[in-house]
Amino acid sequence: MSLDDFEEALADKPSDERWELIGGRVVRMMVGARWEHARIVNNLSRHVGNALDAAGSSCQVFTETFYLKSRPLEAAMLPDVMVVCGSLEPGATSASDPAVLVEVMSVGSEARDRYEKWHVYRQLPSLRHYVLVTRDRPLVEVFDRAGEVWTNRELEGLDAALDLPAIGVSLPLRDIYARVFG
Repeated sequence: MSLDDFEEALADKPSDERWELIGGRVVRMMVGARWEHARIVNNLSRHVGNALDAAGSSCQVFTETFYLKSRPLEAAMLPDVMVVCGSLEPGATSASDPAVLVEVMSVGSEARDRYEKWHVYRQLPSLRHYVLVTRDRPLVEVFDRAGEVWTNRELEGLDAALDLPAIGVSLPLRDIYARVFG
């Protein structure tokens, strides 16, 4: 399905349903999540947002209801956490140029986050970091772009730190998983 057709179809969906367009394929998303998922998303949003504000950054943090849209990639997705740098148009409901995308993975969402979404996300020219956060244990996988080359690293344990140099933020996993583990 094209992004235009998706947006038209979305207008007819009930407000309590969430839908994504992943590379031209329409996917109904889960509504509601385990408390651990919500806590991790909240922790990430709060700590990253506070760090960006303290640094006087132009970057902003958005969560789960703010769309990432790309017409060339036929995509309209709702990342768990998205960092966008620069200004947005007044009234915008989406962005097309994220610097950082984060998905908090459950058993049910891991394949989609790790493969389907990653296939689309890595084609976004602005994206510098894609972060996969495991919900059920302190484990984070990070894909970093340097030029056109992607590398990945794995962080495990509450004493590890998530460094996101593209936005100048470093965050201990202890903060990401606060009140979930430890």
